[in-house]
Amino acid sequence: MAELFCNGGAMRGGNLHHNVSAHTFLGTVRTAPKYRFFSVRDEFPALLLAETGGASIEGELYDVPIGDIRTDFLPEEPEELELTVIELSDGRSVLAVGLRPGLLESRAGELTEITDHGGWRRYRGLPEPDNTTVS
Repeated sequence: MAELFCNGGAMRGGNLHHNVSAHTFLGTVRTAPKYRFFSVRDEFPALLLAETGGASIEGELYDVPIGDIRTDFLPEEPEELELTVIELSDGRSVLAVGLRPGLLESRAGELTEITDHGGWRRYRGLPEPDNTTVS
């Protein structure tokens, strides 16, 4: 099993939630305050580790077998994203998808920085499903 951080369509209520919905929801969590957050063509979000200007980004944590991440989760992820390891606010390292290296420069016209929103739901004006939080 692996802890998987979701911050876009795979979150509850999202169009890709079916890829994680059969697995244990561990709660809402935040990244360590060292990530920039982008909207790609206003279709999906992308995390990027920041040297400066980072913030804590909200998402959901799921306990998912690593094989299911490979077969069920990753095939539906956009080509601009790749599997990576991120740091949560409590210092744990977990799996997530992030913006592929080099795309910030090469696809700048497709990216809108939304770091100040702190999360995809806030940026999109979507309601929060509940207040379940894991620290």
